Amino acid sequence: MHADTLLIQALVYLTAGVVSVPIAKRLGLGSVLGYLIAGALVGPFVLDLVGEPGDVMAFAEFGVVILLFLIGLEVRPALLWEMRTSIFGLGMAQMLASAALMGAVVLLLGADWRIALAAGLILAMSSTAIVLQSLEEKGLRQGPIGQSAFGVLLFQDLAVIPLFAFLPLLAVGSGPVVAEASGHGASVLAGQPEWVRILATFGAVAGVVIGGRYLTRPMFRFIAAARLREIFTASALLLVVAVAALMELVGLSPALGAFLAGVVLAESEFRRELETDIEPFRGLLLGLFFISVGAGLNFGLVAAQPVLIVSLTLGLMVAKFVAMWAVGLAFRRSRRDAATIAVSLAQGGEFAFVLIGFVLTARVLSAEEAALATAVVALSMALTPVAFALYEKLVLNRTGNLAEPEALPFADGAPDAIVAGFGRFGQIATRLLTANDFKVTMLESSIEQIDLIRRFGWQVHYGDASRLDLLRAAGADKAKLLLIAIDDKDKAVDLAKAATEYFPNLTVIARAFDRRHAYELIRVGADEIERETFESALAFGKKALLRLGLSERRAAKAASLFRDHDKALLKRLAPVYGEEERYIMAVRDSRDTMEKLLAAEMRRLRKEEAEEADNDAAAARRLEAG
Repeated sequence: MHADTLLIQALVYLTAGVVSVPIAKRLGLGSVLGYLIAGALVGPFVLDLVGEPGDVMAFAEFGVVILLFLIGLEVRPALLWEMRTSIFGLGMAQMLASAALMGAVVLLLGADWRIALAAGLILAMSSTAIVLQSLEEKGLRQGPIGQSAFGVLLFQDLAVIPLFAFLPLLAVGSGPVVAEASGHGASVLAGQPEWVRILATFGAVAGVVIGGRYLTRPMFRFIAAARLREIFTASALLLVVAVAALMELVGLSPALGAFLAGVVLAESEFRRELETDIEPFRGLLLGLFFISVGAGLNFGLVAAQPVLIVSLTLGLMVAKFVAMWAVGLAFRRSRRDAATIAVSLAQGGEFAFVLIGFVLTARVLSAEEAALATAVVALSMALTPVAFALYEKLVLNRTGNLAEPEALPFADGAPDAIVAGFGRFGQIATRLLTANDFKVTMLESSIEQIDLIRRFGWQVHYGDASRLDLLRAAGADKAKLLLIAIDDKDKAVDLAKAATEYFPNLTVIARAFDRRHAYELIRVGADEIERETFESALAFGKKALLRLGLSERRAAKAASLFRDHDKALLKRLAPVYGEEERYIMAVRDSRDTMEKLLAAEMRRLRKEEAEEADNDAAAARRLEAG
């Protein structure tokens, strides 16, 4: 591809996105569908402004690589353990159920069982890019729906590695494989025995994991010492490209290599810096990927067999919806949540394109079957935003996209405190501060919440408090306190970490949902933690003690002792949280210690009360005798 051609293609892509996406958003279709429509219009099968389909996909490939790298950065061992049910339970069940259902359908259509099995496994993959972007736009990325969908997608990404080793075993053709491919070119293992290719594949993965664990940190420390941010970013991209190239050499997907590189760096102290440097490019690169998918739609094939392809596409989406919905119900998700997760995952994925090219080269599928599968996957991806929009309107019953609240100017001068999150928790803390004449800046990301509370006269600013630029505009570099009271657990942890790193002047007081969340906030540097139900539960228990006959003094002392012991224990056990056996033993020991302390203190108070009662009785008798 010549430079002038690359520049012209970039011009066409950017123009198509800038024109079509705002129109799609205004029509309520979402940005993803806008990008797909733009790609279909400028692609080789409509206006033909960007060359051949191969050029189209090559243009967007780096976007997928960066996306998988950023996803890999989120895959920390602690996250894997916390999401083990969503990933290895829900994800595996979805993969098996979808593959079995669609494989059975292909088998009933008269295909060989090996083709049916390969098609089922490939079509079970969903689009990480489209699903995450759609859930983000609908405000569902966090919470149970987003977590479950992300767990399923993460399992699918991990499943690609064994699929590359397993699928060639289903080959129905004869003769040597002419090129090992992930869709990106010949492998250095071409012509080698099957066991050599399998060993090399797992060897490359192991090399990335082991080498990345012991070599990347010293390398980044050396580069960070130069204090040149652009070199640090370039080094991160060098690592991504190098690992991706290694994966390509052994016949795997470069995107898979980027994902592994991100996983290797997930526990690195440089993770936050890498995310900050690369994140601004994520939206643009994803947009280019969606445009390339739209441009890759083969309308000639669709026009030649419209009934067959549309039927297969709708059948694919219905089958994946049914499989995911049944799995969601089996894992005790509510009917509404299970249906929402199923709608979001009811399409083929970007890895399906890679696997289709791989099995075509490995003679598992014929060229006609591969072309048909590609068209069905691409069309299902294009229809997903439409299906989600219809589901949102008919089932979720939302009012549509609300207009952003009017932007309010930040007050002059430095605030004493910034409150992130103005819900039921943040409102109480804010009212206490303002009642004592402290200057408070309030941030809230919910449009509905802002529309409501502004009617009561509160000057609340709209925006995502985890954005560093918004925090700076709110006066974080001059304020004394940051109160984190947002409803999103993960975002609260990210905000606490960013605030402690970039605004050392701020004292961070964070709301925790539970003990686990409190440990995460402590680890990222929050100065004070308040579990949202802790104090109310203590008050609840104190009232129970009073009703059972304890005096006010003894009930208050019991609550005070419990509070002090539990808060000290929370900080003491934070370093061992995640080490299950040590943590359980420490909690059991602390419970015994707490019970002994309480029992001893209650005995002392009973004795004091008894002595006071005796003294009062003696004093009363003396008064009567006198």
